[in-house]
Amino acid sequence: MADWDDFRLVRAIAEQGGLTRAADHLGINHSTAFRRLSAIESSIQARLFERHRSGYVPTEAGRAMILAACRMDDTVAQFNRELAGQSSEPAGDVRITAPAGLATGVLMPIFAGFRRRYPRIRLELVLAEESLNLCKDADVAIRASDRPPPNLVGRRLATSNWAIYGTQDYVGRAMADSPWIYPSAAVAGGRFAAFAKSRIAAGNVAISINTVLGLREAIEAGCGIGPLPRWEADTRPNLFRLSENEPELATSLWVLTHAELRHAPRVRALMDVLATEIAAMRPLIEGTDS
Repeated sequence: MADWDDFRLVRAIAEQGGLTRAADHLGINHSTAFRRLSAIESSIQARLFERHRSGYVPTEAGRAMILAACRMDDTVAQFNRELAGQSSEPAGDVRITAPAGLATGVLMPIFAGFRRRYPRIRLELVLAEESLNLCKDADVAIRASDRPPPNLVGRRLATSNWAIYGTQDYVGRAMADSPWIYPSAAVAGGRFAAFAKSRIAAGNVAISINTVLGLREAIEAGCGIGPLPRWEADTRPNLFRLSENEPELATSLWVLTHAELRHAPRVRALMDVLATEIAAMRPLIEGTDS
């Protein structure tokens, strides 16, 4: 008979694509994971995965066990949300996800002030460009999005405006003939890549990056010109703005949570502070302070 840890292991193998990565994800060693999987298959008298050179592929029995694991995870998440909503004092853990650049450039001073005000709330920060699942992976998300998922609730904080920047060497040069650095098609649905390619002369791609992280550093190092958010670039003395705000790159900045968590004191406290502090920074974020 399989227990909860068995279901977690089988799900991890499927999601991580193999036994070694699943073991690392769960914090156990490979040999332990291998023995446990063998014991599970022996216990239920069914093979859960087909071993291929490309990875572990679930069998019909494996898919059934993975589906059950997902349902169990949903039940646990639901219980935690309901329990959090019953608390009346701001205390406990809040897991927040945000883009890496925004976290280091904008959020850290806000988090410092928040911790001084609410010392019993512990923050766990998950830096990710992609949208994480707010049911399982995070409690609060700060996202740049024009269409937040309908199952989430929150507040629109500001418009994140972008412009083209470069070092002094690129001031006065034709942008189309300059080398460009931009986020690749894997970022933001390819918005940045399409924008850049429509403005670049053939052969003038210097670097494309599969994340926004590192974009400013590459432009600041003189590798080329490229788009940056106003809040990040306008404060850098070595960067020069080469264009006005680019409407095609503007996105709304939101703070979001799951509907069942919005009244939890720890979550409400964080969302209120984020909304207040980021509203005060709106001129910088939107590029209207200069």
